[in-house]
Amino acid sequence: MGRPDIRGVDLAMLRTFDALLRERSVSRAASRLFLSQPAVSGSLKRLRETFDDPLFTRTAHGVVPTPRALALAPRVEAVLQELQQLLHADRAFDPATSDRILRIGGSDHSGRTVLPLLCRELNACGSRIRIAWELADYSRMPEQLRRGDIDVGLLPRMAPPTGVESELLHEDRYVAVARRGHPGFDRGVDVDTFCAVPHVVLGQSRSVLDDTMDQILARQGRTRHVQAAVTTFGQLVDLLVSTDAMGVFPQRVAARYAAQLEAMPLPFELPSYRLYVCWDARSNADEAVMWLKEALARMGREISRAPEAIL
Repeated sequence: MGRPDIRGVDLAMLRTFDALLRERSVSRAASRLFLSQPAVSGSLKRLRETFDDPLFTRTAHGVVPTPRALALAPRVEAVLQELQQLLHADRAFDPATSDRILRIGGSDHSGRTVLPLLCRELNACGSRIRIAWELADYSRMPEQLRRGDIDVGLLPRMAPPTGVESELLHEDRYVAVARRGHPGFDRGVDVDTFCAVPHVVLGQSRSVLDDTMDQILARQGRTRHVQAAVTTFGQLVDLLVSTDAMGVFPQRVAARYAAQLEAMPLPFELPSYRLYVCWDARSNADEAVMWLKEALARMGREISRAPEAIL
């Protein structure tokens, strides 16, 4: 086959290549691009013909990039970034006329509060922007932002996150929560109760919150038992309601579930809960991402002013 002809390459093909490289799955790439699987498969076929290489080989668990695809990956990423900047050079971003796909990483709980506000604002101006909300993996969020897997993340931290740009949205205190009528909550939660009752935590890996609580208890010669770890607040609440386990929530989150859960002060002091909106430094030049970040920050401030609402 002769040298590839630039006339055989279009933006849709490059975006398909990028999505397949990130997702390692035709179906997930199609979802990422808001396209059908046949459309992605068709674009992949054209990529293979153009570059005279399979690029992605099928396995039982998705697709795997070939050595040629891995070699092309950084160049394709750079071209897409340059094209994005070229298309928006000297042109102020207007959400009313944009059809960008913008990706947000956050908890299921943040999605319940922020996403409806964002969608209503986009609807009001007739925007064609598409929002993809992904369940956050907090341990990987800086890497996801750097790679462009998400544009903006909502990250809970006791201190400002490192390695990313950030802005504080909301600050709160932590409380102990359990099902209403829990026998251990009838007279408040002391250290004995806190250590005797099994715990349910959010996240599949250790968090700063977990480490901080366990260090405080260790200094008193005490330990707690973490019985289960789940990935969403919804799972956590369901488990707490149906068992005698307890958890530790930000106070406003606990207030959202007050009909199901009872909240009590912790038997020790913890640093404040803080929720940050985060983005990668190179996105400072992307007006769409900056608009999204500012919109989320504004909505976060509006929500935090309402005593009955939470983030």
